[in-house]
Amino acid sequence: MEVRKVEGKTLREVTVKIRLERIDTQEGITVEALLDSGTTGLVISLEFAKKQGFKLKKLERPINIRNIDGSLNKEGSIEYTVKVNIYFKEHRERMEIDMIEG
Repeated sequence: MEVRKVEGKTLREVTVKIRLERIDTQEGITVEALLDSGTTGLVISLEFAKKQGFKLKKLERPINIRNIDGSLNKEGSIEYTVKVNIYFKEHRERMEIDMIEG
């Protein structure tokens, strides 16, 4: 568990090392993933996914993102997803992950 201070508040974060693999080329990258970020699904940075060469799928209709207080998120809607293989220790799973700005 990592403990850090942001604006005077103590934050505790749990991260794990996972491998994200592109479906089309089977090439991948090992990253640290934040466990329990508070989202109801899996999300990844749109900028990161583009930079790493993941094949993005545009959604027919954007999905609005709401904050915990019910307000719309200022970063905008989810417009893309990506299919990846996720490896954690001996486990592999194919997942579709939503893209978020930031």
